[in-house]
Amino acid sequence: MHTFSPALSRLPRAATRLALCASLVGALGLSLFARSASAAKPVETTAPVADKPQIEVCFVLDTTGSMSGLIEGAKKKIWSIANTMVTAKPTPNIRFALVGYRDRKDDYVVKMHPLTDDLDAVYAKLREFSAGGGGDTPEAVNEALAEAVRRVRWSTDSRTLRIIFLVGDAPPHMDYPDDVKYPVLCEEALKKGIVINTVQCGADRETRRVWQEIAKLGEGEFSAIAQEGGMKDIATPFDERLAELNREIGKTIVPYGGAATRSNVVAKQRAAEAAPAPAASDRLAYNAATGKAVQGGGDLLDALKGGELKRDEIKTDLLPEEWRKLDAKEREAKLEASQRQRTELQQEIATLSRQRADFLRTAEKKQAEAGQGDGFDAKVRAAVIGQAKRRGIELK
Repeated sequence: MHTFSPALSRLPRAATRLALCASLVGALGLSLFARSASAAKPVETTAPVADKPQIEVCFVLDTTGSMSGLIEGAKKKIWSIANTMVTAKPTPNIRFALVGYRDRKDDYVVKMHPLTDDLDAVYAKLREFSAGGGGDTPEAVNEALAEAVRRVRWSTDSRTLRIIFLVGDAPPHMDYPDDVKYPVLCEEALKKGIVINTVQCGADRETRRVWQEIAKLGEGEFSAIAQEGGMKDIATPFDERLAELNREIGKTIVPYGGAATRSNVVAKQRAAEAAPAPAASDRLAYNAATGKAVQGGGDLLDALKGGELKRDEIKTDLLPEEWRKLDAKEREAKLEASQRQRTELQQEIATLSRQRADFLRTAEKKQAEAGQGDGFDAKVRAAVIGQAKRRGIELK
């Protein structure tokens, strides 16, 4: 190999008892896919250790046929939801997990994508979700909730905000003798410091009763929304320029790593450029807040900026083919130019993203005043803001 050298006030009850015990002792000096057809295990990032707010969110989504509107809307809004969480100062470390569920008679019962800070990967997994099966009730809610509570590798730091959003339109099977029922799972969640919120799609009475009970047992919030999710896209005067900047920032990306890593980085950028304008703008805003061009690593400039790699540690055989053809001086000059261009583009993106955020807040306020602010994304944002505040994390 060749080297490229340079020149809360209210914690869950169980968590409160644990925290009190720990304080007394001190005074005395004393985790796409589980149960799926694939045997491959998704890579799960470990919880970062830092003096920054930590937020972990798992969406447990009913993916039966009646949920197509919600699923398609969630694909567009995942970046918007995430942007609410990065408004705290300092910028929080955020990880997402996904659990999709149907029922035992369907193509699959549960699919899980583990906690990760790679929101590009979460978006990719959401894009793979499609509505199918179902056609009757109940569904495998208990098994999905068990996946989220027991198999997701939640951090154990008492300061981390851990949230589950259970989203569906049908009640759980209570007649399966071999699964764990939701009251037990809610109790287990509280012991782990996990809040469970429920979002009901549609108006089924039994679903409403159970969803309200789960939210109460999980010390979370219950919300009811329209069957299709109620999410609305809001066009802004900044979207066209942000779409251009999205393409421009893509030109500065230098995929770095093995062939699979480099290919994955390219695929992420292509997906971002193909996304609907609001989603692409939301992604740029999230990246600007986190100081990255690509989530999940694999970009040389991000790695250098984040201190994960030093200039004299760059290996030629991990660079894209066109970069390998350059001599050391040419590569150094190209790298410097790419970094300057990236900085300029990110500064403009940050400015436009702030202006767009102000525009959206005004538009969303008008929607709420007109009785149209009850979509899935709005309910999730409101719950996260309130629950984060109880942990001392101020979000906008």
